[in-house]
Amino acid sequence: MKSFSVLLIVPLFFISTTKPKVEMMDFATLDKEIESWEDGIYIVNFWATWCMPCVKELPYFESINRDFANENVKVVLVNLNFASELESKVKPFVEKHDLHSRVILLNAPDYNSWIDKVSTKWSGSIPATLVINAKNKKSEFYEQSLNYKELEEIIKNLKTK
Repeated sequence: MKSFSVLLIVPLFFISTTKPKVEMMDFATLDKEIESWEDGIYIVNFWATWCMPCVKELPYFESINRDFANENVKVVLVNLNFASELESKVKPFVEKHDLHSRVILLNAPDYNSWIDKVSTKWSGSIPATLVINAKNKKSEFYEQSLNYKELEEIIKNLKTK
């Protein structure tokens, strides 16, 4: 019996060696950026790689980011892991879960200094989500897990405010 072996040649330009892009910033920079948004709906989700409810809802945010891209809706995933975990945990997580939304690692370990600036309703628990209509500066805050239908309804309601 003859055996055949197949040599597979894959051009190097098809193999991606780029690491996922994760920005690191302090809260003052994030806050200034949020204030500069002038148009569209922004969904800012606060999460961590070790938070199981956060990880469970990430696919919903990714779907919203993709499905509403043409409606000027943007998802920003603000990670709350330690800054020292950027290379060892956050970037590998983003790559493994194939996240395409913008990811920011918030380098602001003194949570008590900025949580109230996000929302006075926030106790500090995650997942937490701030949804902003940048045009009229209206926002809503949710300290809970959200699913696709809930996010869709929040977007719809905030667009009409």
